[in-house]
Amino acid sequence: MEQQTRYIFVTGGVVSSLGKGIISSSIGRLLMAHGYKITIQKFDPYINIDPGTLNPYEHGECYVTMDGMETDLDLGHYERFTGIRTTRDNSVTTGRIYKAVIDKERKGDYLGKTIQVVPHITDEIKRRMRREFDPEHYDFIITEVGGTIGDIESAPFMEAIRQLRWELGQRAVNIHLTYVPYLKAAGEFKTKPTQHSVKEMQSMGIQPDILILRTEYHLEGGLLAKVASFCNVDLDCVVQSEDLPSIYDVPVNMQRQGLDKAILRKTGMPAVAEPDMSRWNNYLERMHSAKDEVTIGLVGKYDLQDAYKSIRESMYLAGVYNDKKVRIRFVNSEEITSGNIAQALEGLDGVCVCPGFGLRGIEGKIVAVEYCRTHDIPTFGICLGMQMMVIEFARNVLGYKDANSREMDEVTPHNVIDMMEDQKNISNMGGTMRLGAYACQLEEGGRLAQIYGSTLVHERHRHRYEFNNMYLKEYEDHGMKCAGRNQESDLVEIVEIPQLRWFIGTQFHPEYQSTVLHPHPLFMSFIKAASEKC
Repeated sequence: MEQQTRYIFVTGGVVSSLGKGIISSSIGRLLMAHGYKITIQKFDPYINIDPGTLNPYEHGECYVTMDGMETDLDLGHYERFTGIRTTRDNSVTTGRIYKAVIDKERKGDYLGKTIQVVPHITDEIKRRMRREFDPEHYDFIITEVGGTIGDIESAPFMEAIRQLRWELGQRAVNIHLTYVPYLKAAGEFKTKPTQHSVKEMQSMGIQPDILILRTEYHLEGGLLAKVASFCNVDLDCVVQSEDLPSIYDVPVNMQRQGLDKAILRKTGMPAVAEPDMSRWNNYLERMHSAKDEVTIGLVGKYDLQDAYKSIRESMYLAGVYNDKKVRIRFVNSEEITSGNIAQALEGLDGVCVCPGFGLRGIEGKIVAVEYCRTHDIPTFGICLGMQMMVIEFARNVLGYKDANSREMDEVTPHNVIDMMEDQKNISNMGGTMRLGAYACQLEEGGRLAQIYGSTLVHERHRHRYEFNNMYLKEYEDHGMKCAGRNQESDLVEIVEIPQLRWFIGTQFHPEYQSTVLHPHPLFMSFIKAASEKC
């Protein structure tokens, strides 16, 4: 007989960006080490249906699930830490909640009732938190709520959690993450912000079961006891999350303090004597023992680490498994010219030409691609980066100086990158691109098949434009090969110049598939090539 599902609600107070996603992912990893089946979901208070149309400066990277949902970047953490595969049901926004309720109202499902935040909005939130529609059984469902306690946008989510805590009893716990600042002038840590945050939770009818104190420095036991006493929380349920060398050290730090056992005790679930963290610990050992460095340049236009979060993490993970420390240097493509490109890429062992949308910074990316191709620097083009490889090759090898993408120049006579046919009559921007996992057939006996260890792979996409097959023969005759394609649509998925050390572009986003225990083979191969000096 299946155990009843337990529910863990992760909330944040005092300030944003404390790392609720990392904590949620760490909890998931620890519960899996005890043998439990888990899933993690993110509830975001913003009214956008999804983050697909948000500028990366607004919300960081847009992460794409296997089933084609554009989601919050925290889902990338969930997958990298736990290896689970999230879907559209793991990412919920206020916009999706209200749209679902309004759609039901328009169909008459509420039988003429007045639609209100309570109970209609909160009931829809509760239904999704409990995943009543999901045929899968989970031992634990971890729900992270975005934003900070006290935000007006998060009030319906807090009310839904209050109701669920009352309905589910011991089967539901709240883990509240707060900040403990250190005032240098006073030489003291201050717990008052945490006390106020808990008081705010209590005013909403929620008593936190576990407190995680985010801190830049180690907290002594007396301070933890003070927080426990003032906030009505058991002492063994006050855990500190201090700054660590890597986010991947967090699960072990949480385990060392007994967070997993506290959760299992609170929810009435048995704990195993020795949770299996062996593979994770092996990864950490390799990560901390790596000495040699490899420096990778990210050529893009968003000077914000969260904009290319999954690419950065995939590079770091592949570095560890190549026994290297990866150093990443951002190269702003808007500032690149033919006159400064040598200086901009000086000292780099490899270059990744990043994805993106729009005209800004495009010419700089093309200059960077040309320099890398002519100087045989290991180069990885992802999505738009792959398209820049194609355009540069057309201009400087095929001789089409006006070659471009229809995205950048609608009247270019040499549209080597063109809009996909099924995209041409679409007017809504959100959720309408080629999204999610599609099959890619690799060339038998080619380098890509060797890298993957297979001739058929499935990778995730997020694009509207594609390689124009009218030019394919010219490209292949001049040395740029189609190394992978989707047979159903005949779309080119991968381009490669086999004569170079490592010059590969993918129309898809391989970074979405890389995890701590299973780094992506393309990133593994790229870092290996970048590590091998000429």
